[in-house]
Amino acid sequence: MAYPSRSSDRCSHERRSSFMKWLCAFLKGTKPGEPNRRQPRVTAGEESTLWEQEPLRPKREDPPRHDNEELDRQIALSLAEDAKHPKERNHNKGENDEDLAKAIQDSLNMNPYMPHHPYAPSQALPRAHRVCGGCKHEVGHGHYLSCMGMYWHPQCFRCSSCGHPIRETEFTLLGAEPYHKLCYKELHHPKCDVCLHFIATNRTGLIEYRAHPFWGQKYCPSHELDRTPRCCSCEKMEPRNTKYMSLGDGRSLCMECLDSAVMDTGECQPLYHSIRDYYEGMNMKLDQQIPMLLVERQALNEAMEGECRGPHHMPETRGLCLSEEQTVSSILRRPRIGGNRLLDMRTQPQKLTRRCEVTAILVLYGLPRLLTGSILAHELMHGWLRLKGYRNLKPEVEEGICQVMSYLWLEAEILPAATRHAHPSSSYASSSSSSSHYRPPSSKKGGISHTEKKLGEFFMHQIANDTSAAYGDGFRTAYKAVNQYGLRQTLNHIRLTGGFPL
Repeated sequence: MAYPSRSSDRCSHERRSSFMKWLCAFLKGTKPGEPNRRQPRVTAGEESTLWEQEPLRPKREDPPRHDNEELDRQIALSLAEDAKHPKERNHNKGENDEDLAKAIQDSLNMNPYMPHHPYAPSQALPRAHRVCGGCKHEVGHGHYLSCMGMYWHPQCFRCSSCGHPIRETEFTLLGAEPYHKLCYKELHHPKCDVCLHFIATNRTGLIEYRAHPFWGQKYCPSHELDRTPRCCSCEKMEPRNTKYMSLGDGRSLCMECLDSAVMDTGECQPLYHSIRDYYEGMNMKLDQQIPMLLVERQALNEAMEGECRGPHHMPETRGLCLSEEQTVSSILRRPRIGGNRLLDMRTQPQKLTRRCEVTAILVLYGLPRLLTGSILAHELMHGWLRLKGYRNLKPEVEEGICQVMSYLWLEAEILPAATRHAHPSSSYASSSSSSSHYRPPSSKKGGISHTEKKLGEFFMHQIANDTSAAYGDGFRTAYKAVNQYGLRQTLNHIRLTGGFPL
């Protein structure tokens, strides 16, 4: 019995190996990176990624004829060798089958049409792992939302303000809280306190508005030019849903200021006497009885024109310490209120005769009690300086120390006694022993309301932040001197040098 040589076995094995290599290469097809690979466009669907169209596989041309003949020849040779050597066939069967199975598996696993979406999540979670960010339950079949790094049932994605579902395609995100765009605007977009509308953006897209430095009232810049009434006392602008009281002389008064407004000379007399008592308690008694009149705006302006002394606080003077003889019309009786106007104003002309250095003190009518009192305290200090022989003072010195007295009186009215004792501005350690511990009580019986207290704080704020040289800078210099040296020593220094102690 003849046995095939080793060279014959090796040739058969090489032929089988070459056939298997050829078959594996045929099944694997082209490699990645070779031509004829295309990536179709895709869009994100409700449940998973959907195709816009069925991908078209590249058309394969029929293999050339010589390729078919080669395939037939390889198959015939393989069958002939298997018939001659059945043992060797069985021996190499496992290895060849494994190669063939691997080639087929690679062919099946290879997907030349892998969908590509540049905006799709890098890793999609299986349906069982999608948990709603609202109810914390599984997101199953049907519609769902994916935003803020979480999945949501449509009914669970709700506005943090109104609590209703957000169904619009656009919403506003503040931190980790979603809002309807309108809800966010209602909460965070500033509204005008005058016209009550949202404040519009300017040409550069920025929200531009004005705000009162003390009250914080926000309003559109246009209201400074459209003649919107402003309270002559607290400076608040009139909202569209509120009516201010017209005083008939171009001034308007808000309802809060009207509540404590002083309207005639007789009504102002108790306040005037309480401020004189305040001076006397500070060991600054006025030896002369100085007349006090409450007047209209026109009468005050006319008296100011006839007064040779100055300066006067512009743009409007609300009080005046007269030194010249004049005839002035004072308000005799409180006017009646009709709607948003004052009616039946009664005035009486009064001739003022000079009997000393001070003829009279005039105060504008219609101002709140605390503002009227601060004006009286200021003008009384002018009278005290003239009666005590203080001559030819510079405006910043005289007006500055008068503003200090106005400020201290307001402080005594609105601050509790314990606070006034500890407050540096009410320290009179350098005053005389009879007045160093005197703290005048509030001139209003029963105390003041919260609204009136806020008004008093605003009037103090006005004095402290005045921008004029005489009234503003003068007050700040005088206030610093009084805090450091005391009121009495400061006044003595002014008498001797005409200025404040440094």
